[in-house]
Amino acid sequence: MRIYGLVQDSIVDGPGFRFSCFVQGCPHHCPGCHNPDSHDPAGGREMTVEQVAHELLKNPMTDGLTLTGGEPFAQPEACLELAKAAHVHHLNVWSYSGWTFEYLRDQGTEAQKALLRELDMLVDGPFVLAERTLALPWRGSRNQRVIDVPASLASGQVVIRPD
Repeated sequence: MRIYGLVQDSIVDGPGFRFSCFVQGCPHHCPGCHNPDSHDPAGGREMTVEQVAHELLKNPMTDGLTLTGGEPFAQPEACLELAKAAHVHHLNVWSYSGWTFEYLRDQGTEAQKALLRELDMLVDGPFVLAERTLALPWRGSRNQRVIDVPASLASGQVVIRPD
């Protein structure tokens, strides 16, 4: 998989101590993105899922994995493998995506849908500079939602995680 960066002990990409995997490549190119160097799909560096999983599991205090980027759903197969590895070790899995939950559920590729089903939480929607906020946890702009994926898939409608 192509990686932009790995961060141990993040406290801004979901609850608790998180291992944040910033994937390389993003088709959205949101104005004001805080990781514009992650957009080029040829940038970053190659790592195997096993190498990333090894880094994920180094810290026994880690509460969960956050897939971010870049766009994790642009590398759904590799991100799915990593999410499964996290779940095997009883870690929760969050992901960010510039695509909405509804788009991924209804129009995503089979690999994107499989990744969606493996998530515990999804922060969805593009970053919108005009709606930028520092007041909402785990989001960069007001249009983004923190979605409980299993509850949403079970109910057939978006279930927002309370702040």
